[in-house]
Amino acid sequence: MADKIKFSLALLCLAAGIAAFYFLAEYAAIWRVLAVLAGFGVSAAIAWKTEPGQAFFAFAGESVSETKKVVWPSRKETMQFTGLVFAFVIVLALVLWVADKGIEWLLYDLVLGWRKP
Repeated sequence: MADKIKFSLALLCLAAGIAAFYFLAEYAAIWRVLAVLAGFGVSAAIAWKTEPGQAFFAFAGESVSETKKVVWPSRKETMQFTGLVFAFVIVLALVLWVADKGIEWLLYDLVLGWRKP
């Protein structure tokens, strides 16, 4: 029950930050953005104190550590795969164009006879 109250309070803080953005319309944009960021920060701090919030932040930390373990492709590999994708797209476009023209010829010329002079 306490977690639900904390989450409700976090949502209210976030809503207050967003509302402050609109209420401070006559102030400089930096103050309006800071109001939203402050509301978000307070909201995140409150949500962090809940059990689901702790689980989420632990999951986020584990995700960052797993991302660091990934072996990213080199520039050469990236360019090769990009070229392969472009080539596949061009071949598929040609196949679809031929299929479209074939169906068009079949329907309009043979079945309906609309293109005959």
